[in-house]
Amino acid sequence: MPSVSQLADHTGFWMRMVSNAVSQGFARKVETEGVTVAEWSFMRALYERDPTSPSVLADRMVMTKGAISKLADRLLVKGLIERTESPHDKRAHSLSLTREGRAKIPVLASFADENDAEFFGVLTEDEHETLGQILRTLAERRGLTATPVD
Repeated sequence: MPSVSQLADHTGFWMRMVSNAVSQGFARKVETEGVTVAEWSFMRALYERDPTSPSVLADRMVMTKGAISKLADRLLVKGLIERTESPHDKRAHSLSLTREGRAKIPVLASFADENDAEFFGVLTEDEHETLGQILRTLAERRGLTATPVD
């Protein structure tokens, strides 16, 4: 029988274990405000730059226009964003946060801060800084730029 590596022999296994725990904890927190992690990421991308066209948002988040459209539709129904037609081109429109959506941003950001503190608080400051630096280096060297939403 050939030798087969154990799951725990792989760095990816450990990264996925940690990522799942961090992500699931955060998802439970934002759900208390009636949004998903993907919707939070979308809203956060609009926060300092709205109004924004869907195509610019898709480029910024490195998502397809279809994915942006689906997220926008969900947030429109929830009353957290609004769509404004261009006065110059009826096919073009921009997206922006509603007053309610804008008010949620600091709340949701505090959940992200809490989640990080809860999960990574077991690390020393140096360990936390080193982990962040290693993950940023991996993302940069692998050309990872898409906003993680899952």
